[in-house]
Amino acid sequence: MTRLNLLLMVVLTACALGLVTSQHRARTLFSELEQEQERSQQLGVEYGQLQLEASTWAVHARVERIASRQLHMRVPDAKRLHIIVRPPEMAK
Repeated sequence: MTRLNLLLMVVLTACALGLVTSQHRARTLFSELEQEQERSQQLGVEYGQLQLEASTWAVHARVERIASRQLHMRVPDAKRLHIIVRPPEMAK
């Protein structure tokens, strides 16, 4: 009977240690999950800000202003423009 009690005590201790270890691991993983969710939210906000900034940088008037001032580009004369119409069968 003493051996049985000792064996049961060892099994009970092992189960208790396993339970504590698994709870600690679960809490650690939950903490990491919350940190990653917060980081994901921050990255989402940053992405939105970058999209807004990119759309601001790509405004047609700004691009045209930089092209004319810094790159010395200009719109060609109407006489030099050639408009080419694509045949309907090549539109695909």
